[in-house]
Amino acid sequence: MAIVVGTVSSMRLSYSKADRLRTSRLVSPTTVSFPRQRLTVRAAEIETNKVKPQAPDKAPAGNGSSINQLLGIKGAAQETNKWKIRLQLTKPVTWAPLIWGVVCGAAASGNFHWNLEDVSKSIVCMIMSAPCLTGYTQTINDWYDREIDAINEPYRPIPSGAISESEVITQIWVLLLGGLGLAGLLDVWAGHNFPVVFYLALGGSLLSYIYSAPPLKLKQNGWIGNFALGASYISLPWWAGQALFGTLTPDIIVLTLLYSIAGLGIAIVNDFKSIEGDRVLGLQSLPVAFGVDTAKWICVGAIDITQISVAGYLLGSGKSYYALALLALVIPQVVFQFQYFLKDPIKYDVKYQASAQPFLVLGLLVTALATSH
Repeated sequence: MAIVVGTVSSMRLSYSKADRLRTSRLVSPTTVSFPRQRLTVRAAEIETNKVKPQAPDKAPAGNGSSINQLLGIKGAAQETNKWKIRLQLTKPVTWAPLIWGVVCGAAASGNFHWNLEDVSKSIVCMIMSAPCLTGYTQTINDWYDREIDAINEPYRPIPSGAISESEVITQIWVLLLGGLGLAGLLDVWAGHNFPVVFYLALGGSLLSYIYSAPPLKLKQNGWIGNFALGASYISLPWWAGQALFGTLTPDIIVLTLLYSIAGLGIAIVNDFKSIEGDRVLGLQSLPVAFGVDTAKWICVGAIDITQISVAGYLLGSGKSYYALALLALVIPQVVFQFQYFLKDPIKYDVKYQASAQPFLVLGLLVTALATSH
């Protein structure tokens, strides 16, 4: 859910351009009425001839990586195969946190068993959350990001014209309807009287839409947008996995929303590389609003303080061993923050994420196991 369960939870919550799904204001005087505010995705036309002159020459070298292209990250090779381009738009590199979120939710339910039926249910839930609803989220975000991408990354599939408008819109609808259909199937399979998984998927899909699309465009606000992103990658898939195998309780909802503050910090990591385009288009990301030096401390503070607070909650609940395990996983994250991120958040963003985030992800599982006992 992508943003849901998808959207909702990585966790590479920060993955390249994906993580921080940036967008811009459609400023054409002929489009201020924002027609088609429903999920028609055929947003107002962009006067690309006004945007492209500002775009720097950032096209990747001819020897770009084909693996990066399939994963949907920077350094991708230019591709003409439409199916590979479609896959690139879904940014498979961002699927991992959603899959992990489902695992954490299933573990937290205390009712997952290693048998064929439960494993099959979890796999379907992962497909709903990652390829379908996260793919929907990433594609619709790229659609509404096409103007800012023309500045930051003009070689991406949509601003470069590698895929047509109608093909993008078709992909958005197929992924959305496919994800919602699987959510409904899971509710029937689990014997739910109330279709909780379907409504989580529907809510996550709506959150994905208003995150990227006018008139709300939550991403225009650095605080609200990043928290919505964090909740989508951490809370929603967890809720889906737990609701599928057990009962989603108020204390779990509060705990995972608290953990989403760490997701906010992870999302900020991706804002640093988009400062140029954000400033041009007037977007108030935290690095633009507070400056690089202040924003990098907000980022690490949100990540570290959240995990320490969760460890305190576990300690107060009598789960001392789990609390100590979580604190132990925070230590290497702090080390990598000083070693890489705090030195230069723009230069070392990818290296920091690759080094530190596996420990945050393991901390999520520790927390899930603690709540299941």
